[in-house]
Amino acid sequence: MDPEIVGGIAGSAVSYLLLKLNAFATREFNLKENINRALHDLGIELRIIEALLRNAASKKDPDHQLTFWIQYVRDQAYAMEDVLDLFKLHQEKPWRYFLSLHPIDNLINDIEGSLNRIERTKNWYSTMTFNNTDHPVIVAPPFNGNNVDPVGFEEPTEKLTSWASEEKQRAEVMFVVGMAGSGKTTLVRSVYERVKEHFDCHRDDVFALTHKLRKLLLAKRYVIVLDDLWVKAVWESVKLALPDGRNSRIIITTRRGDIANSCRDGDSIVIHKIQPLSPERAAQLFYLKAFSGTGRCPSGLEEVSKSIIQKCDGLPLGIIEIGRFLSNKSPTRNQWKIFHDSLESELGSNGELSHIVKVLSASYKDLPYHLKYCFLYMSIFPENYLVKRRRLVRLWVVEGFVIEKSGQTLEEVGEEYLEELIDRNLIKANELDFDGLPKSVGVHSLMLMMILSIAHEENFCTVWTGGAPRDLTGKTRRLSIQMQDFEVSDQDLPCVRSFFSFDVGKVKISSNFKLLKVLDIQGTPLEEFPSVITDLLLLRYLSLRKTNIKSIPRSLSNLRQLETLDLKQTLVTKVPKAVLQLEKLRHLLVYRYNYMEGVPPFDIVQGFKAPMRISELKNLQTLSFVKASVQRRMSRHLRMIQGLDNLTQLRKLGVVELAKEDGANLCHSIGKMPNLHSLSVTSLSMDVPLELDAMTYNPPAFLQRLYLKGTLQKFPSWISSLYDLMKIGLKWSSLAENPIPSLQNLPHLVELQLLDAYSGTQLEFKSGKFPQLKILDLQQLEQLSSIVMEECTLPCLQKLIIGQCSKLVDVPRRIDNLIHLQMLVLYDMPDPFVTRLRRNGGPLRSSVQHISCIHSYKQGVLEVLEGS
Repeated sequence: MDPEIVGGIAGSAVSYLLLKLNAFATREFNLKENINRALHDLGIELRIIEALLRNAASKKDPDHQLTFWIQYVRDQAYAMEDVLDLFKLHQEKPWRYFLSLHPIDNLINDIEGSLNRIERTKNWYSTMTFNNTDHPVIVAPPFNGNNVDPVGFEEPTEKLTSWASEEKQRAEVMFVVGMAGSGKTTLVRSVYERVKEHFDCHRDDVFALTHKLRKLLLAKRYVIVLDDLWVKAVWESVKLALPDGRNSRIIITTRRGDIANSCRDGDSIVIHKIQPLSPERAAQLFYLKAFSGTGRCPSGLEEVSKSIIQKCDGLPLGIIEIGRFLSNKSPTRNQWKIFHDSLESELGSNGELSHIVKVLSASYKDLPYHLKYCFLYMSIFPENYLVKRRRLVRLWVVEGFVIEKSGQTLEEVGEEYLEELIDRNLIKANELDFDGLPKSVGVHSLMLMMILSIAHEENFCTVWTGGAPRDLTGKTRRLSIQMQDFEVSDQDLPCVRSFFSFDVGKVKISSNFKLLKVLDIQGTPLEEFPSVITDLLLLRYLSLRKTNIKSIPRSLSNLRQLETLDLKQTLVTKVPKAVLQLEKLRHLLVYRYNYMEGVPPFDIVQGFKAPMRISELKNLQTLSFVKASVQRRMSRHLRMIQGLDNLTQLRKLGVVELAKEDGANLCHSIGKMPNLHSLSVTSLSMDVPLELDAMTYNPPAFLQRLYLKGTLQKFPSWISSLYDLMKIGLKWSSLAENPIPSLQNLPHLVELQLLDAYSGTQLEFKSGKFPQLKILDLQQLEQLSSIVMEECTLPCLQKLIIGQCSKLVDVPRRIDNLIHLQMLVLYDMPDPFVTRLRRNGGPLRSSVQHISCIHSYKQGVLEVLEGS
């Protein structure tokens, strides 16, 4: 493996261990003096080694001895982590495991001996690494765009050419951003060659000429290309040398979207994000390279070609290089099948396509240490798996990868980590939520092959996809099961920290996972809570989501380190009092959706009965969905709802079955939750009103999501003061007063849903109102007969949903003013309404002709009125 990568991951291991040592020393006060002193000495030595590894990672052409030394340091870092965890296990239940401090003393002595050996060779290696390092600016191997066919780039080429040619009275800058191998250089080279003759001066490499630039370009119209920018300071230096020439253009390519965003200081700088090639364009480019004579795929190779193209995931670099490689192979089905099955090996360090990985790995090498582990964590998940954003961030937190920042929760810092990895084009956002944040993320297929190789060689993660578990060793630290049933009861895996399974069948776990911290076996066919789990005393993350377990044992109280308990989509309806002993719990998710065909029922969310003193879990950030009704008969001072005011760290709260008389108490409790971002409240039944007026005096100032289900006798006035509110859903509210005037001035509202929420006949959207709304969802408004949209209203609306409004016979008046509206979706609307929108003679067709996608569903059957 590339020694730079080895050094990077070893450095990450040491950095991670230092964080753990610091946390351990802070929390543990009863250490024996000799252990305390030994741990302190370990910390000092590790900081020296960490600094050395940072230099080793940048060494040019490191030899085998240095590579071996780096790997040895990594192994010792892992061994030290084992010592800390064994000590923690001893503290949890010393009488149960019959551990004494003597074995830990011995382990520390062994590690000290290893560090002494490291120390004896450290100075020699230090001299070697300091005397032979590369320039700190990383430059990836060049992707020569001169001989590349710009297949699939016709549209962006035209767009950038138009931008470069447009008359402006100032110099303008465009950042072209995309992952390694996405065709940035090819695109920009094509544009540059098209437009350069229209400028007085043109250069495609100015890094070495900055001192001459200003004099050369003064009073001239120029076009300049900066290719493969890695460091913001380089652009800042070049920018100082560039005069503000009229109609001049600067085009910069970079993998670092974070740098491009940070350079934006006005409308003179724009960002163009490279998109992957469509499947059709990818196939066209692949066939052009693989079958250069005809550009056509023989019928016998179509199936295997399609699979290879899917692996390339729209990345031009992979498509071109793999296509070229196969053009020299015999075009037989057998030869191509052999290549397909060995693609991961061909991309390896000794493979024929290793240069592809070298281009991709430059982005990984450029990562700071604290992001390397976070990125490698994606190796745990199967190819094309949709990793939920919140799940990933919570896993990073419990793994200890996230560094604390003053004034922020670890989860908030983790969100920043994820945003940076997305901006660096290493992790991709698959689905975006209404607020622009990703619902789920993933990595490119070729990038996954790279990090799987790193994760395996560096013992970060072992992925098991069937067959004999020969890769499982006593040093395995993270285990991802992705095929068939799996039983580990006979496996000796004492070092496993994280265990995942992905819808693979039965999984049997043994208590020999004594150091396990993460257990995520969602989707497995479990009927009962595995009793062995409560013996895993260091467990910090437990997900049994989408299993059929019905109850939780009282022995759950053994898991004192637990921070996340995810029982979503299980049959659990009650949490025992034992959960109150889990003082470190941050996220408690116990609910399921009661799915039914057609209209979702009022009680679609099934919550759980919480212990009366749930408020004792003062570290909770997520609590959903807790039943309020089961406490109604208790005396007033014992009511669980009242006690929620102690949960001051809550970010997300879900309450179901709320009685009318408990509304004021809930409002009082919510007033004590200054950090609340998401609130969902459902009344006891459809005809029981929600009494939430008491929130008027102290509404949650930072609330972003609000969902209210149940009758509202009047619109809660405090909602209008929620400056940060981005999404609101009002369901079965049956309001007599129009809620639109109370919502229209919310500056950040992006999504509005009204379902049986208003009994009036007309909704009117005034000019200049709802400045950010993108999604408007109007359903089951039985009396609604007219929707009026004034000019300049809803300027950002992209999606409009109208469903089961039986008296509505026309589309919203002046809907043609909504120039950004892309999708109109209809559910069970009257036949006359739909008929007027059909292509052939619909009288209202002209008013919706600007909408690219119009779908109508009738009892679940789709009719496409426009688009596909």
